[in-house]
Amino acid sequence: MKIGNFTKSYLNFRLPAEWENHEATWLGWPHNKNDWPGKMTPIPWVYGEIVKRISEGEKVRVIVESVSHKEKAIHVMKSIGVNFDNIEFFIFPTNRGWMRDSSPAFIKDDINVALVNFKFNAWAKYSNFKKDEKLPAFISKKLSLERVIPIYNKKHVVLEGGSIDSNGSGTLMTTEECLLDQKNQVRNPAFGKLDYESIFKQYLGVNNVLWLGKGIAGDDTHGHIDDLCRFVNKNTVVIAQEKNHSDENYNVLQENKERLQSMELHDGSKLNYVELPMPQPVIFKGQRLPASYANFYISNSSVLVPTFNDPNDRVALGIISELFPDRRTIGIHSVDLVWGLGTIHCLTHEQPSTY
Repeated sequence: MKIGNFTKSYLNFRLPAEWENHEATWLGWPHNKNDWPGKMTPIPWVYGEIVKRISEGEKVRVIVESVSHKEKAIHVMKSIGVNFDNIEFFIFPTNRGWMRDSSPAFIKDDINVALVNFKFNAWAKYSNFKKDEKLPAFISKKLSLERVIPIYNKKHVVLEGGSIDSNGSGTLMTTEECLLDQKNQVRNPAFGKLDYESIFKQYLGVNNVLWLGKGIAGDDTHGHIDDLCRFVNKNTVVIAQEKNHSDENYNVLQENKERLQSMELHDGSKLNYVELPMPQPVIFKGQRLPASYANFYISNSSVLVPTFNDPNDRVALGIISELFPDRRTIGIHSVDLVWGLGTIHCLTHEQPSTY
């Protein structure tokens, strides 16, 4: 483990793009019923379908609570025909299963993969995270990967994977609402844009940060980028857009699109964008849920896209399939899943390969 500054051997490390080759995907098998109160029964079956699709092109490393929890996962996977050749289980007790945020940020150079252990504090909102914050150290030990603790102004930096998105070539995208708000769900008190940009450069190899404004309605993370706008190649993003002028997302998403129109990449070239529709509002027990097609996950062999029994499901799948012609685009039914306030991207975390 290293604390603070990288040694010279780490100067060429970078945060890869999600579409680069993976060694594996990490996923935590569901166990916390409080994440899906009253809807827990179908959730393992949705997870099973996600595991099945990802494992067709790479390893899936599944975190389970215990031997009995592992047996439950195996039962589901066997029932839906998962090929276990690409499945690895790790017993590690967690509070919740949102691997995108509690897992480390994996960085790489041309030879090695290492991990950056940002501090996880459950989105500065929930108290149940003491087990989850130990996950990066567990992964580091199990896989013998170097672990770096990012320190800035003598503090362990708080950051979740869902708050950033990388093109793998020096540009990173995030939101002001998530990282800069000093009143609600404050991650790093008194941090400004320059502070974050310094951190991203030092620990993630990023020299260009694109700042959008606010995230979508219903997002309990307070503005994660992965429900809003995602890189699909080095110079192109998809941006969620709402056509209904009376919807609470309309003005927010329009404002973000306007920002994109003037943004540039690390080399000074123009950022391209493709509009991605929003589904109609998904409401359960009177609560607006963060349903968004932008919460897709790019695996080695496929792109898994959340769907919501909505007419725009087909439209979104068509747009994404054209952007990833070398992968299959697969819809994953997520009406139940989104009751946990996240979907496919929130549940997964890629581990890049060394090539």
